[in-house]
Amino acid sequence: MSERCVYTVTAEFDDEHVLDEWLAWLRDGHLADVRAAGALDSEVIRWEGAERCCSVHYHFADRDAFAAYERDHAPRLREEGIQLFPPSRGIRYRRGVGVVVG
Repeated sequence: MSERCVYTVTAEFDDEHVLDEWLAWLRDGHLADVRAAGALDSEVIRWEGAERCCSVHYHFADRDAFAAYERDHAPRLREEGIQLFPPSRGIRYRRGVGVVVG
């Protein structure tokens, strides 16, 4: 049986207003775009105790589904995000991929 794959993007912001813009952009279409490109679901977490830090978790059916997303859709979607929210706006990004084990 294939293990579900989780792709996480964590972003830390210097400015609360930029964070609010980013969250609105996620809600207004980006989350749906990633789901349309293969993610089973998505969730946004605003971390307590970590000022202006959020993570987005996207679940994919398996590693192959995530690989197809990365190959066919991620470059376009990432480019859109980086155009709107580049590091020069005080944003630091981290990305990670893992498997769901429980």
